[in-house]
Amino acid sequence: MLDRAKLRAVVFDLDGTLIDSYDAITASVNHVRGLRGLPPLRRAEVCGHVGRGAEHLLRATVPGGILAEDVLRYKQHHPSVMRSLTHLLPGVQSTLTALKDVGFDLAVCSNKPVAFSRDLLASLGIGSLFSAVVGPEDAPRPKPAPDMLLKAMELLARRPDETLYVGDMVVDIDTARGAGVTVWVVPTGSDARSTLQQASPDRLLNAFAELAALAQGAPSVPFSHDTA
Repeated sequence: MLDRAKLRAVVFDLDGTLIDSYDAITASVNHVRGLRGLPPLRRAEVCGHVGRGAEHLLRATVPGGILAEDVLRYKQHHPSVMRSLTHLLPGVQSTLTALKDVGFDLAVCSNKPVAFSRDLLASLGIGSLFSAVVGPEDAPRPKPAPDMLLKAMELLARRPDETLYVGDMVVDIDTARGAGVTVWVVPTGSDARSTLQQASPDRLLNAFAELAALAQGAPSVPFSHDTA
């Protein structure tokens, strides 16, 4: 259970937690597939592979290619679509602002290339709310290893018992567990609600905006498998 009296920092995943970037990711995947002579995939066919890094994404969605070439092609194409095809998820801006206004340190910890994360956060008007943005380039291992989350806490000068991690995937739950951090999840990303329940996060939120209760000094709520 989260000790609200100790909480000083909230660290967030990005894709599926703060932003809906699946159309942009699908467009870049299909660009690479087209160069390999493969037909386009639907958004739903791509979503489940998002969140584990570019190598995993391209290995899963562009079979038979040369992975290093495909990752490079993806990264070269993505800036042409990521801003126009990405938007904030409901309740994100107002909730982040409320948390920042009462003094929480905020950070992002995402397997997305860190330059893309920073660009998107700035273009969506929330970049200034974060004290740190950590990507796979900033730590020895990507999520679900705890390295990136540990790096974010180092940058914020916060301990695990002062930190909450919020994500949308079992990958995020595993990352937080490895770092000794309380983890809450939202069912707005790559993993279904039932999948998240089975992984037993500390809390399964119905909506991102429920986090705003932290700014009001609300008592912590233990995870329940009965959460509607």
